[in-house]
Amino acid sequence: MPAPIQSSPPEGLIAMLNPMLRPLAQRGAIRNYKKNSVIINEGDVGESMYILLQGRVKAYATDDDGHEITYASIDAGDYFGEMSLDGGPRSASVITLEPCVCSVVTRSSVRDHLAVQPEFAMELVTQVIRRARDATETARKMALLDVYGRVISTLESQEGPGRPEAPVLLQQITHQSIASRVGASREMVSRLLKDLEKGGYISLGVKKITLLRKLPARW
Repeated sequence: MPAPIQSSPPEGLIAMLNPMLRPLAQRGAIRNYKKNSVIINEGDVGESMYILLQGRVKAYATDDDGHEITYASIDAGDYFGEMSLDGGPRSASVITLEPCVCSVVTRSSVRDHLAVQPEFAMELVTQVIRRARDATETARKMALLDVYGRVISTLESQEGPGRPEAPVLLQQITHQSIASRVGASREMVSRLLKDLEKGGYISLGVKKITLLRKLPARW
């Protein structure tokens, strides 16, 4: 893993945060990460949470054969790693999708922050509940939907279904990123997308997919 580089606190980036997050970010150590840097490794003991000041990261897991499942993409202004503040092992890995700047806040600093701003405890609880619900929904789709069902759910959850009079452009999305989200091979996803393109439902481009009309429930 590339070593993070410490820099002076980017006050401008911190100022853009939600007011509730700003004082907590000021307690952290600022780290810069290059693109494709693994910030968190699944299974490691968690001691810190990360406030993402700039860039975008992906939370994911892999099995022994290298198969990957993507849990979520996280954008600047949000935070991650909070579920391991109990000192337990990390439940997922996190990798940068572009150059990132984070405020890394230790468990003791979070505890000190809660002592002076106890209302932030509800923010943490809400975040944990939301992500637990997202994980439950992902598990439900994996168990109850076939690959095609998971693919259309992933596409339409980005910006909503397309309509002839209002097509939806999804950018920075690849066949591999979809495959990682739905737990299928890239080849299978590519075949499904090409079939949908032939049927006039979508238009494929380089790292972009345009939804031309609502995708059929069955294929």
